[in-house]
Amino acid sequence: MSVRELAVLGTASQVPTRHRNHNGYVLRWDREVILFDPGEGTQRQMMLAGIPAGDLTRICVTHFHGDHCLGLPGVVQRLSLDRVPHPVDAHFPGGDAHYFARLRYASSFHETAELRESPVLRDGQSFETTAGTLLARRLRHPVETYGYQLVEPDERRMLPDRLAAYGIRGPAIGELIRTGHVDVAGRRVTLAEVSTPRPGQRFGFVMDTGLCDAVFELADRADLLVIESTFLTEDATLAAEVGHLTAAQAARVAAESGVRRLVLTHFSQRYGPTSRAGVPPAAERFAAEAREQFDGEIVVAEDLIRVPVPARSVSVATSPPAASAP
Repeated sequence: MSVRELAVLGTASQVPTRHRNHNGYVLRWDREVILFDPGEGTQRQMMLAGIPAGDLTRICVTHFHGDHCLGLPGVVQRLSLDRVPHPVDAHFPGGDAHYFARLRYASSFHETAELRESPVLRDGQSFETTAGTLLARRLRHPVETYGYQLVEPDERRMLPDRLAAYGIRGPAIGELIRTGHVDVAGRRVTLAEVSTPRPGQRFGFVMDTGLCDAVFELADRADLLVIESTFLTEDATLAAEVGHLTAAQAARVAAESGVRRLVLTHFSQRYGPTSRAGVPPAAERFAAEAREQFDGEIVVAEDLIRVPVPARSVSVATSPPAASAP
């Protein structure tokens, strides 16, 4: 059975807290297991989450601020320590490739794993994966930063009752899928007559950025969107100055982009985990601000939680008219 879920390893921003580790997110999408932004402590958080290094197939770094990449050396060395037998691809801003090189070889170790560097060299560059197309878009931040969007290709779901009604079976089904039609008993039957659209699912990952067109494009129709919401609206001016989003802005992106499940993360330590006199807990404040903008499902991320990708929406097709049957 295929699994599609997000494991949250860390949810802090620049400074970790007693309750929040630096960033780290593992997306399991069938055979593809992608580690996003391994901040300091990621290797330990993976152990606590029950995710072995040998599961990883890909690493994506949005940018080279420490809270998004300082866990990379430990993860890279763990790949070799565990003698991971398959190649692991790595994507990161190509203009800052020297940082990746320094982190990859930050200390002495015996390298046995195959880590294949595949940097992002331009805005809009895409990479093909077993899960679909991984798209990178340039974000608005003081250093070169890219967000990522995973898009599964659209397919069609075959309808057994319609195939049976037209007498299509065995090799004829394969021909129908390949060519889009098949001739049965003197009648041409098209793929559209015996199947229904099966839209591919989408995942968006947006870190450290001010509002820009790329944010909305990465979030477009995402079944699951992971997006930074470093600040509350009371600090919107500061957010704009340093290239970050508020919870309300992140939620507005989700609302305007048709997102199904929204995951807020990357919280500033300034708000604290607990309530003060007359002030609700930080998680409640982030959720409340987001709810004013977005009426879909909101997850205020906590370390080590797992968030499933929503089940695929299934379109229901009606039976063909009796006159259409052979």
